[in-house]
Amino acid sequence: MNQILLIALGGSIGAVLRFLVGGWVQRFSSSFPLGTLVVNFTGSLVLGFVMYASIYEKGFGTDERTFLAIGVLGAHTTMSTFSYESYQLLEKNQLDLFILNVLGTVLLMLLAVYLGRFIALNI
Repeated sequence: MNQILLIALGGSIGAVLRFLVGGWVQRFSSSFPLGTLVVNFTGSLVLGFVMYASIYEKGFGTDERTFLAIGVLGAHTTMSTFSYESYQLLEKNQLDLFILNVLGTVLLMLLAVYLGRFIALNI
């Protein structure tokens, strides 16, 4: 299938998933951007899995990797939203939440990629 079509189809799915997952999770937190954190974690986890499963030839070819990694996950993850929400916490002088968000996001996303790699290499 045409790579542009795969990316477009995957991107539309990822954008809808981002909206649904992020919105659902955010209901549990009024001041901390938990929805964005969860969306970034799940996106990093699945990206780690897809990329390592692809590298080690565990079921993902070029088309599947393009569809999932660039299309679905490219639209699903929310680093621009993370940056904006982090800046908003700074503007509101919520330094504790800002630090929690930045450190939590970076550390959790690295953990998520590791877990995705671990899963891909152990299936």
